[in-house]
Amino acid sequence: MNIYLSNPSLICCAGNCPSDFFYSITTKNQKGIKKTKCSLCNNSDISDNANKEFFVGKIDDDILKPTNDKFEMRILQILDYTLNQLEKTIQLAISKYGKSRIGVCLGSCDNGSELSLKAHKAFFTEGSFPSDYNIKAQSADYISTYVSKKYNLEGISLSFSTACSSSGSAIIKASELIKAGVCDAVIAGGVDIASDTVLLGFNSLEAISSKISNPFSKNRDGITLGEGASIFVLSKDDIDSTSIILAGCGESSDASHMTAPLADGSGAKQAMQNALNNSSLSINDIDYINLHGTGTHLNDSMESKAVYNIFGAVNVPVSTIKPITGHTLGAAASLELAACFLAIKNQKLPVQVWDKEFDNELPKLNFVDTPLPTKKIKCCMSNNFAFGGCNISLIIKEF
Repeated sequence: MNIYLSNPSLICCAGNCPSDFFYSITTKNQKGIKKTKCSLCNNSDISDNANKEFFVGKIDDDILKPTNDKFEMRILQILDYTLNQLEKTIQLAISKYGKSRIGVCLGSCDNGSELSLKAHKAFFTEGSFPSDYNIKAQSADYISTYVSKKYNLEGISLSFSTACSSSGSAIIKASELIKAGVCDAVIAGGVDIASDTVLLGFNSLEAISSKISNPFSKNRDGITLGEGASIFVLSKDDIDSTSIILAGCGESSDASHMTAPLADGSGAKQAMQNALNNSSLSINDIDYINLHGTGTHLNDSMESKAVYNIFGAVNVPVSTIKPITGHTLGAAASLELAACFLAIKNQKLPVQVWDKEFDNELPKLNFVDTPLPTKKIKCCMSNNFAFGGCNISLIIKEF
């Protein structure tokens, strides 16, 4: 059974729509990543570290509009902006299948942190939560419930929080729901913000780069965080006439450390191999790999080993878009799958932005230096590897 992907909807610091986003990732446009104070949510009073500065991929505040939800949150504003781009396709799915046959699967790592940080500071300083604070805003289901309510959908509604692979996990589950006959179409993807909690948390792990991330270089020193959303409608029919299918899904679990992946890359390798096996494709069928490529020493090392151990001398073009978008956490897998989707549609490759200083301790990969491919792009793989060893690999191809 084929699972079709609609055209993606998206927003991030690299673009407010798919065309602007794709222009940025094929022209090395890093203008969206800027040095900013810790708080992205206009709550500079919530943290003693509010004046600390980081390079962050931030969405322009002026673009986001109120949702009129009872809990007005930045993450909902980003989600709503993205849904509005996908309105026509969602309505096509509703018309074709009915509201009871459409599900929602969304990934995210943030549940109303801009509300909770301010509320908890009030509790610890004044002895009580603000009167307008409600813990329900932080329930894990809230983003998916919001989408279901927005369109009055009656199908299954699920949220996923598997750290940086969250939206990949959501897309895989969406595919499984359709294949199992539970749904005919699923609104799937992810949304996340670079909140104070995330920025200070990664900073406490000494994982944030002092500059814009420089993945796979011998000079790499950490992550640049970002925020954004990317959503598809997955369906059993090609309702959007894209002719792009989800050809293979692979998952694995390291379960070896709370934050670190297996250093030998075996967990990442297993996810990629599972995706290849699931797709019935060979390594020679993959025309491009979008790497997780966070810019940390351990991730880039283990991912290089994993890719080389599977693809060897095949010399498949590879790159990561995180130096342009920032690491969008729970939205990363869906946003990076959108990059692969657009690469197939536009026959251009996302370029690798780095200082080109190879780490001689790592296997040499074929990093994309020019967006112009040497052969037709028909099939792409996208990888995401998360805290706790939750690894996913997705393959899409032209049908």
